Amino acid sequence: MISDVIHVRTSGLGILHSPRGHAMLNDTRSHGLWEKTAPPAPQTTPLQGAAKADVVIVGGGYTGLSAALHLAEVGTSVILLEAKEIGFGGAGRNVGLINAGMWVMPDDLPGELGPVYGERLLDLLGNGPSTVMELIDRHGIECELERQGTLHCAVGTAGQKEIEARAEQWQRRGAPVELLDKADTERKISTRAYQGSLLDRRAGTLQPLAYVRGLAHAAAKAGATLHTASPVEGYAKTGEGWRVTTAQGSVDAQWIVVATDAYSHGPFAAVREEQVHLPYFNFATVPLSDNLRKSVLTERQGCWDTKEVLSSFRMDKAGRIVFGSVGALRGTGLSIHRSWARRALKAIFPQLGDIAFESEWYGQIGMTTNALPRFHKFAPGVIGFSGYNGRGISPGTVFGKTIASHILGQMSEDELPLPLTDPQAPAFRTLKEAWYEAGAQVAHLAGARF
Repeated sequence: MISDVIHVRTSGLGILHSPRGHAMLNDTRSHGLWEKTAPPAPQTTPLQGAAKADVVIVGGGYTGLSAALHLAEVGTSVILLEAKEIGFGGAGRNVGLINAGMWVMPDDLPGELGPVYGERLLDLLGNGPSTVMELIDRHGIECELERQGTLHCAVGTAGQKEIEARAEQWQRRGAPVELLDKADTERKISTRAYQGSLLDRRAGTLQPLAYVRGLAHAAAKAGATLHTASPVEGYAKTGEGWRVTTAQGSVDAQWIVVATDAYSHGPFAAVREEQVHLPYFNFATVPLSDNLRKSVLTERQGCWDTKEVLSSFRMDKAGRIVFGSVGALRGTGLSIHRSWARRALKAIFPQLGDIAFESEWYGQIGMTTNALPRFHKFAPGVIGFSGYNGRGISPGTVFGKTIASHILGQMSEDELPLPLTDPQAPAFRTLKEAWYEAGAQVAHLAGARF
């Protein structure tokens, strides 16, 4: 989902640039801290006139830019169309945890997808963080990368049983995960709030908007053409391939990659409609003092807990605590979640006292019915992965690379990590979304954290 830079369109020129000091599309609650601290995106213009490419990619997030980068690096001509700005959707709003796997327990994937696809997806996503880190290293992306792993923190006995089961299932597959008891967890985090934790050494954290903007710079340097402020209005078959149209232009290509995920609209609205939106917010504190920074999250692991209405927290490069949970910062939710976040953070880290928040933002997590991603073939040559269920950094990156491999003929459709499915809207989607938003307010209004 789950920054002070703005892309301002220069009147008459359609040029987007990134001076520090403002918010993306003038909304301070869309990208918050990440926009304050991210390097600028590459300069882009809206699509104007007719263009041609081998591949046209719709969506400027992790999936679209990873696909663009991997295709352009081998000489494939690529045009990417982003409706708003690079990283506008979940790629620029999330917590910044580079997790391995999905929320679903490892042993449940073969049961859900079958033994071939289940194990194939586990292997791909289990190694996903290393793919992200290799890209960052290879392209010199400045995104505050931390490689110390993540901690899944157990709340009570039920939470402890959950992480024990998850540890056993990953360890059986050879993953470098380790169960920590209460004392070891306290030494890592500097809190006594948790029964124990699961340390995943494959994982890490990064500045999510900085990472996606870094991918955009790398893709552009490799030869991809990036257009922002260019929402796709339609697509149609031509004699030789496909024509994608925007308000001011069109692109003819052999392939269309749909990489719009939870923020999909227009001709690919079915991707959004098959996902139930779960709102997720984050608050960032002011930078901690030197003394506090040495005593809280000293190894910089990113953390989240086992509660049904979960919480997450981590530290950024400047020593701010980024603390989040389920909910939308709008209407009555703004004051409820803000008050809860102050109480909850103080309950976890009493040593912080009444520390001030300097940024607040939220976005939407797209949840599928089985909490697993999807692979869709909208027509021959029109494909896309979606449905990341709050784990977009690593899956989005590796699925973008997978799409490139498929288009390049290096991976057949039968060799992909997910079976082909058609988008299907879940029952009572709108009611479920309203229930999630209202339920989070009720949970946080109750006050007690543990």
